[in-house]
Amino acid sequence: MEKASKIWIDGKIVDWDEAKIHVLTHGLHYGTAIFEGLRCYMTENGPAIFRLDDHVRRLVNSARIYVMDLGYGVEEIAEAIKSTVVANKLDHCYISPIAFYGYGEMGVNPLPNKVSLAVAAWHWGAYLGENALKNGVRCMVSSWRRVNPVALPPQAKASANYANSSLAKIEALKAGYDEAIMLNADGMVSEATGENIFRIANGILSTPPASAGILRGVTRDTVIQLATDLGVVFHRTEVAREELYTSDELFLCGTAAEITPIREVDGRKVGDDGFPLTRKLQAAYDEVVHDRNKKYTQWLTYVK
Repeated sequence: MEKASKIWIDGKIVDWDEAKIHVLTHGLHYGTAIFEGLRCYMTENGPAIFRLDDHVRRLVNSARIYVMDLGYGVEEIAEAIKSTVVANKLDHCYISPIAFYGYGEMGVNPLPNKVSLAVAAWHWGAYLGENALKNGVRCMVSSWRRVNPVALPPQAKASANYANSSLAKIEALKAGYDEAIMLNADGMVSEATGENIFRIANGILSTPPASAGILRGVTRDTVIQLATDLGVVFHRTEVAREELYTSDELFLCGTAAEITPIREVDGRKVGDDGFPLTRKLQAAYDEVVHDRNKKYTQWLTYVK
């Protein structure tokens, strides 16, 4: 991680190294934390945060699911995020707001504890590597199943859910792969450890529906809208494991990973002619986040 200089926490901008919490913080022990991931991109008119309001609304919805009183409204949280970017003098960065039940009472019940809210921002390149964006990643189907909605709510971007993702990621890395693809309890494709997944076959773009136990990604929604505007036939549909192997193209998407092609799954090469539609969507996405396609300028919030 490339350390920045400032972090916003509970209404104050503090030095990066002074943004500390108690070792008995409830969220640390019991996973009672929610968070977001955003990117700020440099444009010809200065730095701009991509889909800021959508990310903040999802944070607020995650808080509702976990019965958290954030103490701040949508506009106040958005201002805190912009203030963090400004305080660090960043022209492009990754931004992570996090809310968590703090120090006070121990035990499974988090409700007696105050909720803290913090925002950090730092320079972060391609999540899976620059080579991955160009040449694709090697994936395996994990033996760990995606967290079941009857056990934990996948529509909350909660720290607890990412313990599940971490196990799958470790398994993939130990086996020599770049990333893991997780099936749900019914054996259908859900998502990767921190990204949504898209399939292309016979010119048709598809992605698992919310009922597959996915997190409804902001980048996923962006891809769907861009593909629709480009005239690509699109469906939300269940994807079987073997359909990963018979795809013409596969790609991962997320704020951190952006749009990353998959070149191999479980030792099987994906497709025969590269990633033509994935490349088209990558290019469209790059145009949008850098404000070179004015049709989507409303998705950008400029940081002055």
